[in-house]
Amino acid sequence: MTGRSRKPAATPKPVVVTRDEELGGPLSRELASLGLPVLVWAAVRVLAADTADLDEALRRAESFDWIVFTSRHAVAAVTRRLPAPPHAVRTAAVGLATAAVLQQHGWPVDLIPPEPSAAGLVAAFAAAGGAHGAHVLYPASSRAPPTLASGLTRLGAQVTVVEAYRTVSGATLDIEECRSWISREAVGAVTFASPSAVSELESALGKENFARLLGAAPAVAIGPTTAHALAERGYTPTLAESATLRGLARTSLQAVRSGPISPKRRARRS
Repeated sequence: MTGRSRKPAATPKPVVVTRDEELGGPLSRELASLGLPVLVWAAVRVLAADTADLDEALRRAESFDWIVFTSRHAVAAVTRRLPAPPHAVRTAAVGLATAAVLQQHGWPVDLIPPEPSAAGLVAAFAAAGGAHGAHVLYPASSRAPPTLASGLTRLGAQVTVVEAYRTVSGATLDIEECRSWISREAVGAVTFASPSAVSELESALGKENFARLLGAAPAVAIGPTTAHALAERGYTPTLAESATLRGLARTSLQAVRSGPISPKRRARRS
């Protein structure tokens, strides 16, 4: 008795990675582990900054009550200079992923907001009552939005913002190749790990091609701030199940299987 031969499973469409990494980088590996092909369209690059202000601030780190971190890049910039946390200075992280990187470096984390965003971190400070009169050091991206610094200032904190790294456009992006994938509607999903990646990819592709891309492939945002950058442009992203690269990859797998989201549906956490 012979059974019918089964057709091999179709290869899923690739998932676009827009963060600053090479093929085989952290998010690419997470996606590949789930059986997803990957296209790296690094819309942004993270570069070293002129860190004179950061160096000066860290020399007097113990004069601060808090250091707040909103990305792993800021963690890397600070821990390269301060392998051990300053005595009696508390640490806040924007989300679990940033907190995990701090803890890997041996830094305790005193405050993590339920919602992983700058606004969520401000709300967490407000709920804890820890901002009024506090001296806060904020090592930030060159493109950091004012949400965190202005929010903490409104709560009565004295915030020192220093540039820890630079976020610039992805100059190596092959636009013609990207447009070829878009014209064939051959992309399965597009991941965004920062608002800068949203704005830079739109700028690089042009609004028309960006719209065609996200009209045919679901957008997956790592957190509410990134999702808001997409929503401001009229797109409806899916929020990653957790604000980590693994959560972004797992939600991308579900998005590839589900296909594009109707524009009338609100952003949701998978």
